[in-house]
Amino acid sequence: MEESNRTTRNRNRKEAGAATAEFPQSADAARTVTITLPLPPRELSPNARVHHMVKAKAVRRYRRAAWACALEAQAPLFGRRPRWAAAKASATFYFPDRWQRDADNLLASLKAAFDGLADAGLIADDAGLTHAPVVVDVDADNPRVEIRLDKLA
Repeated sequence: MEESNRTTRNRNRKEAGAATAEFPQSADAARTVTITLPLPPRELSPNARVHHMVKAKAVRRYRRAAWACALEAQAPLFGRRPRWAAAKASATFYFPDRWQRDADNLLASLKAAFDGLADAGLIADDAGLTHAPVVVDVDADNPRVEIRLDKLA
């Protein structure tokens, strides 16, 4: 069974592109987790006009990529899941160009990622997230989104 889960997790990460996670080792720093995912597909934008099955497939893939990345972040905890009740989520988007983008739509396109973090047990429910304003930056070599979660009391 464990081999099956590992195979599925690896396949899901390959489908979504490179995703990484960082969970600090020290007790004080364990209040912060950084998840790095590829940019969300265009189908996840609230303004996208695509067939509902096309969007469902994109949601499933991106949600599983976030789930796999969150499980990787929890590996140093030896299987114990933090299940934070409340956290502050800060998203930084790195695009390959300086094109102007709507910050509200960027945050909405991450809904599947936040659901994946909840599926992995990193947070108890995505309703407990407080969202910070989205930051947009340029990185032509490595477009990505970094989600930083800070545990709230």
